[in-house]
Amino acid sequence: MSATRRRLAAASAVLSTATFLSLMPSPATAHGSVFGPVSRVSACFAEGPENPKSQVCKDLVADSGTQPLYDWNEVNIANADGRHQQIIPDGKLCSANRQKYRALDWARTDWPATAVTAGAYDFNVRITAAHLGTMTMYITKQGFDPTKPLKWSDLDPTPVGTYSTPRVKDDGYYRFTGALPARTGRHIVYKVWQRHDSTEAFYGCSDVVFGTATASTASVAKAPTEAKIDAGASRSTVSHAGHGGDEHAPAPVSAEAQPADSPLAGAVMWAGGAAVFAMGALLFGRGRRRTN
Repeated sequence: MSATRRRLAAASAVLSTATFLSLMPSPATAHGSVFGPVSRVSACFAEGPENPKSQVCKDLVADSGTQPLYDWNEVNIANADGRHQQIIPDGKLCSANRQKYRALDWARTDWPATAVTAGAYDFNVRITAAHLGTMTMYITKQGFDPTKPLKWSDLDPTPVGTYSTPRVKDDGYYRFTGALPARTGRHIVYKVWQRHDSTEAFYGCSDVVFGTATASTASVAKAPTEAKIDAGASRSTVSHAGHGGDEHAPAPVSAEAQPADSPLAGAVMWAGGAAVFAMGALLFGRGRRRTN
């Protein structure tokens, strides 16, 4: 092979690498669940997947097995891209319309609940991997009927908490303060966490009770301990190197969609720069031969 052909082949390989990197799906490294107020999946995982205590958690395991609980930090849609109401139908909000988590949509009044009051509230979200994004908390409107499946129209459109999630987490948690409005009885706090460096989003339902209206059949929700999380890690099927969704394939994310400091954007810029350098070197070499 001539020197010119070798340079052309090298430049072509670099350009191919740049193209491949620009079409790579962004890795899913953001997972977590709300521990304050405790989400449904976290409460059942805390009770123990093999021997849950509350009837609703026992029924969840009987219906869906233990895996949804070991995968407590996953409830996601890989290609949500902010289209939450478009791709999640009414009645499927808590599961994010994923069959694996279908039991989380059950309209029951015996889900373990967190007692709350109106006013400032400190949200506490356990994160197994951090990422840039926006976490938004909503709450159901006054008059919500917990015996009926949760609909989008049940949620007050005014968020009760909003947090710009950074790349780092505080000892495994995102903590931020919101404000709960005046309510009575049982309600649901709904989490939407949309990543900014990917189309992926995470969702979750937390049952809360205002005042002293806790149903006698409901238990107090408890968050998993770190020991429980560590003990169950080996049983988890959640991947932090892929989107982790079993119904939705990752959507390609180009460098243009990445923040300036995104690792993917940097990789694409490097590959593109290398390609330009290689092509420039090739043309320079050819020009030198012509002038000699």
